[in-house]
Amino acid sequence: MNKPAETGTATATATEAPPAAPPKPKPKRHVISVLVKNVPGLLAQVANLFAARGYNIESLAVGETEDERFSRMTVTVRGEAEIIAALKQGLKRFVNVIKVLDFTGVDHVERDLALVKVNIPAGARQEILELIQVFQGTVVDISLKDIMVVVVGPELKIDTFLNIVRPYGIKEMVRTGRLAMARGSVMEGHESE
Repeated sequence: MNKPAETGTATATATEAPPAAPPKPKPKRHVISVLVKNVPGLLAQVANLFAARGYNIESLAVGETEDERFSRMTVTVRGEAEIIAALKQGLKRFVNVIKVLDFTGVDHVERDLALVKVNIPAGARQEILELIQVFQGTVVDISLKDIMVVVVGPELKIDTFLNIVRPYGIKEMVRTGRLAMARGSVMEGHESE
């Protein structure tokens, strides 16, 4: 009588699917700050460098620094450490690049900015204004049918705000790239080699 039970067990084992492979971990996010001379065409060169290696730039923000002769690019990208190191070396080869800093693993402040135009359904104006206040947003334009607000903060704060106002209807939305700056003098001596 034990034989049929053994046969049934063997059949069940043979038809079971092999265990699924664990999901591949998402590559680490790197925030790279690049101090550059203010010259035409450099942004295109930087974008081409990343594209040539098959990497998508998650976020890119460029603006003048305290000295109008220079700009700072803040590039956010996900990838393996060896490839990111090669990208940083590639950036340093450009004549107009002054300094390359990697904020990965360094204590720093990051901020995004979102400009959002939200529908105002009948009777929801006060509710929307209270949500904006909770997220420390600023109303920059308002009409009978919509409200435009600017929200500044970490990526998660902006994502949460967008998810909460989405049911009201987002008419338009634009976000900046990520801006980052090291706290204190923590980056001294951390220039990319």
